[in-house]
Amino acid sequence: MARHYCLDNPDTLTLATTVTETAPGRLLLDESPFYPGGGGQLPDRGLLRWTGGESRIVGFEAQGGKLWHLLEEPVELPPGPVEAVVDPVFRQLMRELHTGLHVVNALVYQSFNGALVTGVQMNEDGSARIDFDLPEADNDRLRALEPAINDVIRQNLPVRDAYVTESAAFDEPGLIRSRSVAPPPAPDGTIRIVEIVGLDRQACGGTHLAATGASRPIRILKIDNKGRHNRRLRIGLDGAA
Repeated sequence: MARHYCLDNPDTLTLATTVTETAPGRLLLDESPFYPGGGGQLPDRGLLRWTGGESRIVGFEAQGGKLWHLLEEPVELPPGPVEAVVDPVFRQLMRELHTGLHVVNALVYQSFNGALVTGVQMNEDGSARIDFDLPEADNDRLRALEPAINDVIRQNLPVRDAYVTESAAFDEPGLIRSRSVAPPPAPDGTIRIVEIVGLDRQACGGTHLAATGASRPIRILKIDNKGRHNRRLRIGLDGAA
């Protein structure tokens, strides 16, 4: 499977492309602007349009190195030109949440002796959770990170990405932040590194903002103890969650 088009072209939300293979209610595209989900990020939503009709995209399935697009209607299109349209509001929501989680991750990592992530989930209501291996953490210290999180947003730091070899990713301390999940490699075996300039670099395979200032402010909604080691932070975008 080729590298996801949306990672290199995150602002392209409408793409003229071609159906290359089809079956009832599903199809393959030559190039797809959709993010299929993964790493706690929900898949994109959107439409597929063709001459004489359109259908909502309701999901994705990866099979044999191919990404099938699942249609709401059980149509079987012939190979040919179509227009793929990503829901811009939902994409923006996921980009804000994912970028915000990187900010939270960076500040927790720096403030709590390199604490690693044990789970992440973004939600369509504008909230998200991130779990850390923090058995001895003071919840008040975690809550006190909220002003620093929003200061990073106000600074409007650029967000960029690059690809490094797998060995380089594992050799550089701090690039791999998950305790249990290996970073998703690109088809050529490299690892994508997302950098918030001046703050953080870490391996990640999701979509992000071009700069932190494009996000709404973030609130820490709740902190829970989940088992002997896990500390769960629930965050929300201001006005959304």
